[in-house]
Amino acid sequence: MIETMTVHAPDGVASAARYAGSTGPALVFVHGVGSTAAIWDAQLRAFEDSYRAVAIELRGNGVPKPEPDPDAITRAGYACDVVAALDALEIERMTLVGCSLGGVVAFELWRAAPERIEALVILGSFACYPNARAYADGVKAAVRAAGGMGTFAAERAARLGLPPQRLHETLEQMSCKNVGSYLAATEATWTGDYRDTLGEIDVPALVCVGEHDTIAPQTLSREIAQGIPGAQFAVIPAAGHVANADNPEAFNDLVRRFLQKVPAG
Repeated sequence: MIETMTVHAPDGVASAARYAGSTGPALVFVHGVGSTAAIWDAQLRAFEDSYRAVAIELRGNGVPKPEPDPDAITRAGYACDVVAALDALEIERMTLVGCSLGGVVAFELWRAAPERIEALVILGSFACYPNARAYADGVKAAVRAAGGMGTFAAERAARLGLPPQRLHETLEQMSCKNVGSYLAATEATWTGDYRDTLGEIDVPALVCVGEHDTIAPQTLSREIAQGIPGAQFAVIPAAGHVANADNPEAFNDLVRRFLQKVPAG
């Protein structure tokens, strides 16, 4: 059964977690900029029998109101959200699974608290997004031109390579976000550079990407896999940018096989 909790980072900003399973190693999921923690529900249900499965709800992404000050919505703030949830749930070490922005958060957390990370699964993400400044500014301009998150969500969803059954979920999760928070999250998502961090990662890593991902195409995932010593690389068939939701069976099977090779503790 999936339960929820609210937590507060040291700066006082609220974040939240959805969690299932009470025994086994910790498996922690972090969503992308257009999603909420609920995007991982299929994974929470799939892994709860063998893992403590936790999906982080990052600050400004549907967590309890009021919305945080946009200045608090940063990559460092997101990493604090993960640590706050780990501490609240008394989890010392985890396998961190991050999609898109979630991968960026994984790299940020590696810089801040590598001792908390036992293994990494990076999905549809990037160490440094090409033409990041122009891309982030373009997304923010599109949000402002749309006049609201509902209209923007409809326009953005058309670019995600979604299976038809995923459209409603995508629109719902993106539309629930506050415009100011989303603008700050956009800046945080696309403008980091973690290329110099990749070679420092010394835990087992799986880097994967949806076959039809046009937002973070395969070349960006391959760059991550080539940069992390010993990292595995895989393409998830019949999936776009949010492959864990587009093809959960294939994604879950891939992660399960990876986790079987991660040494306990």
